[in-house]
Amino acid sequence: MIGTIITASAATLVAVPAAGLFGYRGLKRARLARRLRITTPNGINESGFVRIGGIDQWISIRGDDRANPVLLEVHGGPGSSNLPFTHRTRAWERHFTIVRWDMRGAGKTFANGGAAAQGAMSLDRVYDDAVEVTEHVRARLGVDKVVLVANSFGSVTGLRLARNRPDLYSAYVGTDQNIIGGGRPHPAHAGTLERLRRKGKRKDLEFVEAMGPDATGWDAPQFAKFSQLTAVSDPLTYDTMKTVVIRSLWFSPLHRVLDIPGHIKAMGFSEQIGPSAMGIDEFAEGTEFQVPLFIFQGDSDVITPVAPARRFYEAVTAPHKDFALIEDASHFASFRHPDRFLELLLTKVRPVLGAAATGR
Repeated sequence: MIGTIITASAATLVAVPAAGLFGYRGLKRARLARRLRITTPNGINESGFVRIGGIDQWISIRGDDRANPVLLEVHGGPGSSNLPFTHRTRAWERHFTIVRWDMRGAGKTFANGGAAAQGAMSLDRVYDDAVEVTEHVRARLGVDKVVLVANSFGSVTGLRLARNRPDLYSAYVGTDQNIIGGGRPHPAHAGTLERLRRKGKRKDLEFVEAMGPDATGWDAPQFAKFSQLTAVSDPLTYDTMKTVVIRSLWFSPLHRVLDIPGHIKAMGFSEQIGPSAMGIDEFAEGTEFQVPLFIFQGDSDVITPVAPARRFYEAVTAPHKDFALIEDASHFASFRHPDRFLELLLTKVRPVLGAAATGR
């Protein structure tokens, strides 16, 4: 779904003369690579493939101090790796050890053998992989529990992990939080119709109207098209896709130019699991959590709107919970404003973490 939006947004890059584009890219990547250096005595910077769920999956572990709490991300998309945002979130690594995992069908995991090497693609498989990744991280870093941070489509799996495995996680943080209603109208459908109607996009409006608001009947191509129209019809979301998502991938010191087409292809490949999530009812699956729960949402998110996330939060019972809006942010709020997201992590999440999150 997000992959379709990124593919459309990426076209803006080709408008720049090639010589200037690649020259500037090289200079900026070198500067960002210097920013990413970890030189502290107790720091960690390692990445590579780990055997997870029967296939090799890419895991990156970075932080200035191994004594800091460990934060494991579950990225969205589906298939949209968070690894390109590493240079935007460098400050997070001073306070947390950040684990970024390219799940099956995403990023470097997808590039390692392509579609044929990804094995089974399903929500259940992703859930099982996430548990296995968590166990690997606990053993590798010597911690009992980790902070689970899930964004966008990854928050579907994230909520399930937080409900079912409080033995593994010291807190759950959802951002771009998906709240799926199991057959109730898709939360972004009405807003997308309104924006298309206002812009006079007749053909796109007819397409979305024909889909209907019940996402359980949508197929993968419809999901992809709907996500694209939802994003490009909203100026803030479209700006974020171009200036944050695309630019982060383009200038990432961790990705070569040759890696970019595969990164985008992975998202298209992973769209196949999107429709399977639409029958989930988050309220029916449960609003009782045994771990602290936090939702930090962009105040203008049109892809995963604030209202459903807030309703779910209000229904939640947990040892501790908190909800905050990130101003001037739509989807990808944590990466558009990484400084504000870090402030929320430090002022709201870190104070409730126990010793289990910081080491045995």
